[in-house]
Amino acid sequence: MKRLSSLRCLALASASVAALAAPALADQSLKGVTLTLASQNDQFAAVLAEMAPEFEAATGAKLKVDILDYGSLLTKTTADFVGQTGSYDLVTMDIVWAGQYAENGYTVDLTDWIARDKDEIDTDDIYPVLMQALGQYDGKQVAFPFAGYANVLAYRKDLLEKAGLGVPTTPEEFTAAALKMTDPAAGVYGFVANGQKGAAGAQDWMQYNAQMGGAIMGPDGKPDLNSDANIHSLQVYKELFDKAAPPGAANYDWGGREESFRQGIAAMMQTWSVGAPGYYDPASSKVVDTVGIALAPSENTEEPSYGVGGWGIAINAGISEKQKEAAWEYIKWMTSKPVHKEMILKGSGSFLRKSEMADPELKAKFPFLPILEKTFENGDGSYRPRIPEYPEIQDLLGTAVNAVLVGDEDPKAALDAAQKEALDLF
Repeated sequence: MKRLSSLRCLALASASVAALAAPALADQSLKGVTLTLASQNDQFAAVLAEMAPEFEAATGAKLKVDILDYGSLLTKTTADFVGQTGSYDLVTMDIVWAGQYAENGYTVDLTDWIARDKDEIDTDDIYPVLMQALGQYDGKQVAFPFAGYANVLAYRKDLLEKAGLGVPTTPEEFTAAALKMTDPAAGVYGFVANGQKGAAGAQDWMQYNAQMGGAIMGPDGKPDLNSDANIHSLQVYKELFDKAAPPGAANYDWGGREESFRQGIAAMMQTWSVGAPGYYDPASSKVVDTVGIALAPSENTEEPSYGVGGWGIAINAGISEKQKEAAWEYIKWMTSKPVHKEMILKGSGSFLRKSEMADPELKAKFPFLPILEKTFENGDGSYRPRIPEYPEIQDLLGTAVNAVLVGDEDPKAALDAAQKEALDLF
């Protein structure tokens, strides 16, 4: 009976938080409305589904959450946009889809709505790089940010100390440390990253490539995949896979990479901050007492720029005006200070606001917040080009990178071939 009473109190408290987040809608003005959200299956997805009843308690509107893997999310939502079937009212949008959305008019341009509701939203509290990177393209706000990720370095403090090394701050230091800490006989490898053909391998390599001074696009706005800097970074990436990565890493995607680090197999991993809370969870991690989170290594130590990624949430342009307005109310509710904080505490791993970095409760639970703060203040969301042609370029690079890692091609030949095909897109 005590537990039941406690659960009831918790439910009432959660509903109260939700109601405070949207006081204008406490009169149930959206009663009878049902919204359907297509969500990427990142950590925030389960939290969005869990908190849907709170939105209904605050506004009267029901929310259905359809959780999809990355490929299915892009395929199903694109078909919905093109076919104008209106299956989804809301869609979580990867940072790199912004160009497609803007060029094709898939989603509602939120620019005027954001300006109208600026005070309610408190846009000054949202990191500019997240507002820009997770939703803006060519003067349009095609999505609203809600899940900001920082590219960070996760490392084993004990293994660095044993090797007599400090935390790497440059790509050269990172490579040297990975090689030195690798000890296959002890089941320890200095490095792990995505190598799988497709989006996984392409996206991880682009991250390392940017840190080493490479770039996907040239000054002329055309692809520059086979530049000397890119070829060099892919050579280093292959060396790390050959000499410092766990066996089979060339087929790892995000799940395999993260699991190898949590299980203590890999000493270092550059990763998105969304996974960081899991490293401190004894239910899933063996490195709880030895893990550290640091800024990602950067070639430019004078004026470093750190990788920023994550997800925005967009409104389908093909639905009714009534549904659009209801969807916008959901976005404002979900990204409001109290509700978004609750999402973080429930394990979404998704950050958005400057005030979250200073919140005592969040700082106590997530000791890596100062690293996220510095990353968001000096963030770069464009190292993966947010252009309409991005999906095709990603496919080309995903094939090229994996071919190099499994030994089928050398870096120059692979990137030469990818460059030839990429130019055809323009």
